[in-house]
Amino acid sequence: MHIGVLQFELLIPGSASLKDKRRVVKSLKDRLHREHMVSVAEVAALDQHRLAILALVLVANDAKYVSATMDRIIERLRCLHDAELGEFSREVISGDVIERGDDEPDAGELWSAAESRSAREGGA
Repeated sequence: MHIGVLQFELLIPGSASLKDKRRVVKSLKDRLHREHMVSVAEVAALDQHRLAILALVLVANDAKYVSATMDRIIERLRCLHDAELGEFSREVISGDVIERGDDEPDAGELWSAAESRSAREGGA
């Protein structure tokens, strides 16, 4: 499992209000999610109308895919018309798939056998 994390600043010089900033940020978040299947959130500078600090996360089973996707996203961010890419940092975290232990509180079955059977049969 490979997790890519990218944190970046967006400078929004044409923004006169938080409403203008929200429009730019929401549009970018939606586009990145749609085109690259990443999760994006504004993580800091929430009250500054000319600066947005965002983070995005991508999870995949191939580290090269994660790295290449983040490269494409950075290039896209460099070409924005209504904002400028400021400082950014990226990291790829690699590790094994997390194993669940029997001693974890939520490691049991979600449904009992009777509930599972009822759901398969279309019962309430």
